[in-house]
Amino acid sequence: MKYFVKVNGRDHQVEVVERLGELVVSVDGKVLDLSYEEVDDLGQVVVLRDGKSYALSIEGEPTRVQVTLAGHFHDIHLEDERERAAHAADRAHSKGGGVVTAIMPGVVVEVLVQPGGRVAKGAPLLILSAMKMQNEIGSPVDGVVKELYVAPGQAVAAGAKLLALTADP
Repeated sequence: MKYFVKVNGRDHQVEVVERLGELVVSVDGKVLDLSYEEVDDLGQVVVLRDGKSYALSIEGEPTRVQVTLAGHFHDIHLEDERERAAHAADRAHSKGGGVVTAIMPGVVVEVLVQPGGRVAKGAPLLILSAMKMQNEIGSPVDGVVKELYVAPGQAVAAGAKLLALTADP
């Protein structure tokens, strides 16, 4: 799973993959040799990296945490691929008509509209299967479907054109 992490205002990409029962963690493309152990249910964690141990205190919510490491406070915002895709879709919704694009790679499961059909803002346009989940792609605006670029069963890359809409004035 890929995460988009902002630590004290600096952006990083973190990828966590399980291989043969072990977690492989990379930060900004660099694989880290580390392990961790939870000390208690209060957010105390010990991280082992390159033969050194680090005690961390973690507090907060799933998307925003505060970490104390060696007396230094770090404010961390977390967003996984699905959350980032959903937030990108929300931002696209506010922009008006135009081309609706895939916010992550996947397979088109079902197209729910036809060219010339009217759609309301938020109405489902198609179903995209991505990351083992079925994601309903909604209309960003009230308008008319201008053109379809995909068909059921078609694999699409992130950023691929799905359909075009003409927004109501």
